[in-house]
Amino acid sequence: ACVSPVTEGRLRILDLDPAAHGARIRARLGVVPQQDTLDTELSVRDNLVIYGRYFGLSRAEAGRRAAELLDFAQLTERAGDKVEPLSGGMKRRLTIARALINEPSILLLDEPTTGLDPQARHLLWERLYRLKQRGVTLVLTTHYMDEAEQLCDRLVVMDKARIAAEGSPRELIERYSTREVTELRFPAGVQETLDGQLDGLGDRVERLPDRVLVYSNDGEAVAIAAHQRGLVPETVLVRRSSLEDVFLRLTGRSLVD
Repeated sequence: ACVSPVTEGRLRILDLDPAAHGARIRARLGVVPQQDTLDTELSVRDNLVIYGRYFGLSRAEAGRRAAELLDFAQLTERAGDKVEPLSGGMKRRLTIARALINEPSILLLDEPTTGLDPQARHLLWERLYRLKQRGVTLVLTTHYMDEAEQLCDRLVVMDKARIAAEGSPRELIERYSTREVTELRFPAGVQETLDGQLDGLGDRVERLPDRVLVYSNDGEAVAIAAHQRGLVPETVLVRRSSLEDVFLRLTGRSLVD
C-alpha cells in the first residue's frame, strides 16, 4: 500500500491502516499533483467523465458530477474545448475538479498554485476555501507562505526532511517572531559601518546584504529610536511579522536545491 516501506511510527488515514485497507483509503482520496496530468486529446468535460468512470461511477452519475465540478471550477463555458489551449490557471482548476470527481474526504495538493499569476492564484484559494467549508480536509505542500496562511489551520515546517515546528499560523508567528518587523535600508557602504549602533533596537536584529531587519512589538518605536541614534536609512518599512519570517528563521536563508 506504500511506495516506501514503513521504518518507524504508526500510520492511519481516515482511521484505516494503509497496509490493510489501501483500496478503501484511495477511494476516499483526491490527488492534485504538482504537474498537471490532464489528457490533452480529450475535451474538458471528458477529462472529468472518464476519470469518474475509473471510480465506478455510471455514465449518468459521472456526467452529473462533471457538470457540478465544471461550475465549481468556473469552466462550464469551456466544457467542450480541448485541454491543450487552456491557460495555466484553467488547467489547474480542471486538475482540482478532476481530483474531486469521487467526492473525496481528503484532498492532497502538491504546490497547487506554483507558476500561476496572482489572479489565478487567488481564485484557486477561494475555491479551496469553499472545499474546507464543506468539510473536505486539505493536505497541501507549498513554498508560498501567504498560501499557507490563507488555507491552513495547522502547519508543519519541514527542514532537511525533519519537522522543525508545527502549529497554527498565529501560534508559529507568536512563538518564533514578534508582532512587527522594521526594515531599514541604508546607502551603499553605510550598513557595514554600523557595528554596535543597531544593538538593542529590538528583540532581535538581522543583517542582510541589502537591509537590516529589526524584530519588535512596536515597529514605529524602532524607527524613532534609530533616528534618535543618528541613523539615517534611505527607506524605513514597518510591517507585521509573517510566516515567511518564521520559515526563514527556522530553516535559514541559504538556497536549498
